[in-house]
Amino acid sequence: MSGHISSICSHSPHLCFPAHLHTWLQSSSVPLQIQVQTALDSIGDKDLEGPESPKVFTGVTGTGTGGVTGVTGTGTGSVYLGFDFSTQQLKVLAIDGNLNVLHQNNVQFDSELPEFRTQGGVHIQPDGLTVTSPVLMWVKALDLLLDKMKRAGFDFSRVRALSGSGQQHGSVFWKRGASETLRDLDPEQSLNQLLQHSFSVSDSPVWMDSSSSRQCADLQSAAGGAQSLAEITGSRAYERFTGNQIAKLLQSRPDQYQDSERISLVSSFAASLFLGGYASIDYSDGSGMNLLDIRSRTWSKICLEATAPHLDQLLGEPQPSTAVLGRISPYFVRRFGFSESCSVVAFTGDNPASLAGMRLQQGDIAVSLGTSDTVFLWIEEPRPALEGHIFCNPVDWQQYMALLCFKNGSLTRERIRNECAGASWEVFSAALKETPLGNHGNIGLYFDTMEITPPAVGLHRFNHLDTKVSSLSPQVEVRALVEGQFLSRRLHAERLGYSIIPGTRVLATGGASSNKEILQVLSDVFNAPVYTIDLSNSACLGSAYRALHGLRAESGVSFSDVVKNATKPKLAANPHATAQEVYDPMLKRFARLEERVLQESRP
Repeated sequence: MSGHISSICSHSPHLCFPAHLHTWLQSSSVPLQIQVQTALDSIGDKDLEGPESPKVFTGVTGTGTGGVTGVTGTGTGSVYLGFDFSTQQLKVLAIDGNLNVLHQNNVQFDSELPEFRTQGGVHIQPDGLTVTSPVLMWVKALDLLLDKMKRAGFDFSRVRALSGSGQQHGSVFWKRGASETLRDLDPEQSLNQLLQHSFSVSDSPVWMDSSSSRQCADLQSAAGGAQSLAEITGSRAYERFTGNQIAKLLQSRPDQYQDSERISLVSSFAASLFLGGYASIDYSDGSGMNLLDIRSRTWSKICLEATAPHLDQLLGEPQPSTAVLGRISPYFVRRFGFSESCSVVAFTGDNPASLAGMRLQQGDIAVSLGTSDTVFLWIEEPRPALEGHIFCNPVDWQQYMALLCFKNGSLTRERIRNECAGASWEVFSAALKETPLGNHGNIGLYFDTMEITPPAVGLHRFNHLDTKVSSLSPQVEVRALVEGQFLSRRLHAERLGYSIIPGTRVLATGGASSNKEILQVLSDVFNAPVYTIDLSNSACLGSAYRALHGLRAESGVSFSDVVKNATKPKLAANPHATAQEVYDPMLKRFARLEERVLQESRP
């Protein structure tokens, strides 16, 4: 969740950002890693089927064809809420025990809370590196969202449990005395009124911030290097990761650090509002801080000591992502009519919540084919690397998940389509269909712009003898591109600990997931069936699923059992019988050639 070239509006899925973010993200002041991370984090951030627009759904049924029914006082049965505190909006989704969607609603920060003067939900400071969001904007958005639901006739008394997600890496600094304020909230006043003086830092650093390079270097040095830090925390040091932002605050504004009694992630901050007390950071979102030891699932002493004094006390003990944190605050019972028995399940990051919304299982891999190609992995034995991120799994605390982002995605596919297929997807697809698996041994690595996974640039074509060639025939070029992209996805997934097992599914979404021949190559390269899925509101939906699962997890019920009756993904392709014998050895060749490209590009 949890974070790249997010500035570009992906052709489909639409990873759409306001115009000022396009300019900012393409400026030289924004590090490549932040550019690529934008696409990664936007997966859990917004509806991927189109640009965000102020939409209010007051009771869409599970099938989407039952009209406006809502969750009103006349209904019966338990309801489960999932919230998503994302970059540009706050969303909510309600499901019943049969996983039918009953209600959706949202608040757009820029348009509905204009007094905070955000663009794309953030403030970009003059240095182009520091990016923040007003904490009280998130608070007021929750006021507004719950008021909208109330006006729509939503029956809060039926909510048995709620959970949620937040944009990953962002931090909230609670001021001394805020815990008492949270505990004694007056239901006659709004949260925004009550919490005006509860934060020592009014503008929270968010995942788009890239101003903590010095702190990253210090942390990696203390941990024994980038790889050593990745072995502990699942990722090398990143500017947006929370620990480095905390270190920067301590060094630049020590008074504000000293005035803080608790530090939350955006996810645990949101959970704290509902609890009326400080919520624990969950293992999964905590994995995006460069502070949590992902194997012991405790704060790393090395990382804490390198970051700030007494930090363990400010963070509190992390908890499993499935934990029931407690009952809802009396404030919400009296102001909105929630049941006193409504449980608050740990909130997590938006990327982990999306994994839950996609219902990934052990051995599954999800590939979002957009401007950037993003890969979600379920893994059992993690092998942290300098590329990608490993988090604790949000639905099974003994497992892991990983994220990879590849910058050269749909724009590169479109360029090759234009050059080799007359700008026609039909001709492009025919080329894939008419060329053999393995492409007669021809392999291509296509990096139109500086790639992040791996860090390379340029066009590199090789024939069956591994000799570099300057060109390939149009049809061979098309297959070389698509095979090369998917071999790269598989290679880097396996390097993080992913392995294809019996029952593995590849779940595809995004613009290219509508192209049957592209999906056939994906299926062949992974030697697994490919299914298509819709990522719309996946973080919200995953949070609602997690609210339901949280109540059952303590009795040993698995997440997959809880969501087994959800709409199944659609089978799109099965691998050819010869796929494994073609692509297993080809993957080894590809790894050697990629390393050769990296060696040649080093000074």
